[in-house]
Amino acid sequence: MLIKNIENKIKLAFFVSIASFVTSIIIVTIVMINANSLIRDERKNIYVLDAGLPMIVQRSTIEDNEEVEGMSHVNMFHSLFFNLPPDDKYIQNNVLRAMYLIDDSGIALYNDLREQGFYNQIIANSTLVSIKADSIIYDVQTKKFRYVGTERLERPTSVIKRNIITEGMLRRVARSDYNPHGFIIYNYKVVNNDDIEAKQKKPLF
Repeated sequence: MLIKNIENKIKLAFFVSIASFVTSIIIVTIVMINANSLIRDERKNIYVLDAGLPMIVQRSTIEDNEEVEGMSHVNMFHSLFFNLPPDDKYIQNNVLRAMYLIDDSGIALYNDLREQGFYNQIIANSTLVSIKADSIIYDVQTKKFRYVGTERLERPTSVIKRNIITEGMLRRVARSDYNPHGFIIYNYKVVNNDDIEAKQKKPLF
């Protein structure tokens, strides 16, 4: 009888030990998971100094800002490519900077405009070309964008406004000083560029 009691106590002690060991592993696993989660969340916070006072700012991933950055990239390209004064060096510099944001479809458009005499007319007629975005739509899933804006051509004697609609797609590339958003435009095309208004300027004298 005594031997059976001892055997039962040994078995009970063995099961208690196993249960304690398994419970300890579960607790340690839960603690490690929670600790890693806290560390990941903490790494998303960046501390900056504002007038000597530390402030927490939230760091976001590329995916979080893709839509905003994509639209900003599209807007930057159009601003560089279509905001042109009657200055040959300025035009060349702007177009060169714009080419860092687009593939060969941008070069093809530039060559077409140059062959049509567009840039020569700007300089010869002292035309100030400017563009304003009315809406920019970028679909993160399909990577397609649509730019709708107004182009303004101001000459010494007249002002012409044109509707400009362009479409294309965006692809991720490495960020650089010349391409801060890390996108490249491809399959770019001008869908519409019709005149919507033309006004003659009143003579000053």
